[in-house]
Amino acid sequence: MATLDPELTAHTPAGRADSFDASRGYVIQRTFDAPQALVWRALSEADLFARWFGADVPMEVHEWDLRDGGTWRGTMTYEGNEIHWVGEFVVVEPPDRLVIAISDEGEVRDTDDLMQMSLREVDGRTEVTVVQNGGGLTDEQYEMAKEGSQSFLEAIDKVLADLA
Repeated sequence: MATLDPELTAHTPAGRADSFDASRGYVIQRTFDAPQALVWRALSEADLFARWFGADVPMEVHEWDLRDGGTWRGTMTYEGNEIHWVGEFVVVEPPDRLVIAISDEGEVRDTDDLMQMSLREVDGRTEVTVVQNGGGLTDEQYEMAKEGSQSFLEAIDKVLADLA
């Protein structure tokens, strides 16, 4: 697993466990043909989040408290099985940055990886940089997580098309 660029991980919030390794993880960059305000809506509104978080897997959001330290809960149903997700909004800086901790193990721990989504509008389009880091996964798990995040970004593109 490649070491992440320190500039991309410089905004890792304080209060994470000593074992949190901001230099391990992955980075994906994507440009959407939509203004930043619309991309922010897709990331930050519960009903829109539910449409992209599972990509093609149905998701129901049960709780959504979008603020620093707020939490969210949702259930994804896949092939008859339920996956219970919980998360914490670690940093909420509309419309520029959202940092969340996500777990399918019933609670968010300070050792869980963080997913940071940074937005920047350029000429009416929005550049999104996704960083998942923390060192809590194996190299193979990071590759799988990266593939999942790429699916998220494809699903966000579909959500944005519906909103346009």
